Amino acid sequence: MASMTMVQALNSAMDVMLGRDSDVLVFGEDVGYFGGVFRATEGLQKKYGVTRCFDTPIGEAGIVAVAVGMGAYGLRPVVEIQFADYIYPAYDQIVSEAARLRYRSAGDFIAPLTIRAPYGGGIFGGQTHSQSPEALFTHVAGLVTVIPSNPFDAKGLLISAIESDDPVIFLEPKRLYNGPFDGHHERPVTSWAGHPASEVPLEHYTVPLGSAAVARPGAAVTVLTYGSMVHVALAAALDSGIDAEIIDLRTLVPLDIGTITTSVEKTGRCVIVHEATRTSGFGAELSALVQEHCFYHLEAPIERVAGWDTPYPHAFEWDYFPGPARVAAALRRAMEA
Repeated sequence: MASMTMVQALNSAMDVMLGRDSDVLVFGEDVGYFGGVFRATEGLQKKYGVTRCFDTPIGEAGIVAVAVGMGAYGLRPVVEIQFADYIYPAYDQIVSEAARLRYRSAGDFIAPLTIRAPYGGGIFGGQTHSQSPEALFTHVAGLVTVIPSNPFDAKGLLISAIESDDPVIFLEPKRLYNGPFDGHHERPVTSWAGHPASEVPLEHYTVPLGSAAVARPGAAVTVLTYGSMVHVALAAALDSGIDAEIIDLRTLVPLDIGTITTSVEKTGRCVIVHEATRTSGFGAELSALVQEHCFYHLEAPIERVAGWDTPYPHAFEWDYFPGPARVAAALRRAMEA
């Protein structure tokens, strides 16, 4: 075991898999000699050489297209999109090629590629470096969508993603790369050192795709969330004094509906929190599923706390970013209904 930040844990996952499986390749913009804009691939090219970890031109569609072809012929590419905001040029390749290949070929070909991308706000990145596009991928049949909230899960989930025979969209909350987010922007980011989830095995291990985790047990209200919002929800529960059970979804597709329904049937109340814009966000799907599966157990309307339906603002980031005050207010509304 070693104490790691999330970015170190991700690096460790790729290191383990490059050493374990000669079919694994890592490539993208500036991931080689430079080690990535957030240093997630630091040292990998030096250790494994330029044929296993290499830089690409600035062309996201080409990066993913090459990865689809590699995967179809037996390799396991791990590609980095420098920011999730830059993934849109590759969307056609992801949706029309990677997601459909197994179905279109009747199982003759697969697309075992992992697409990593830093996502979300909280670092004053403005509208072109802070987006949360996860709902665009959860809508596409054939894709797996993963978002970790801590170093231990990040490494285990990334290894599972690389070993999966399906294309995986692996979104990494960059607000959490170097420390857990306590939910309050005015406080400094706390180091991951000493945090239980910072203790990460050096060797190979997996966290299963499609399995949620109970980040905080509780009996009064269920909070469904993922990524950096897990830490916001934890702060909101502490600040409000409400005994909230916080479910870290970890994988959005496939979704662990069993853990969700068990919790909501117990508490009778549900608050959904995500950073992406509210309209057509993944929270809408979660709300529909909770209503379908748990209607007769609900004692209050389902609450949603999300980003505003605007481009991500630079000057007003902390009004846009769902903080503990907004989440605590939703918890109180759920309890008072």
